[in-house]
Amino acid sequence: MSDADCIFCKIIAGQVPSERVYEDDAVVAFLDIAPLAPGHTLVVPKHHCVNLLDAPHGALAAIMAAAPTVARAVLKATGAEGFSFVQFNGACAGQVVMHLHFHVVPRRAGDGVSFRWRQGEYQPGEMAALGARLRDALGSEAV
Repeated sequence: MSDADCIFCKIIAGQVPSERVYEDDAVVAFLDIAPLAPGHTLVVPKHHCVNLLDAPHGALAAIMAAAPTVARAVLKATGAEGFSFVQFNGACAGQVVMHLHFHVVPRRAGDGVSFRWRQGEYQPGEMAALGARLRDALGSEAV
């Protein structure tokens, strides 16, 4: 399944050039054309799905199976000290291409890469109330 207008589907089909570094039956990994750091690699399911909520379990399992292999290669090839493994869902969250993908970003101390985490805090009772709403939303899947 693919989306005719999706750039990642076109890359997967070989219609748009990319620097592929890994491929199996379900997953392709290629270098990001706008890297946060040299070696920034995208891990993408071949099956077109928009985001994490749209993805079949098999596609997610295939990505998670391939991710450590790709990440080890990124570390080895770049000499990075670590990596960030991130994924965005929806434009408001930073997703630019609407095809599920995970970023493997090689990291070094002081590299300047930041996701600008702004941690907050709950007011008294707020965490318990939200926890209850989440358990209600989860229904039978809740703890």
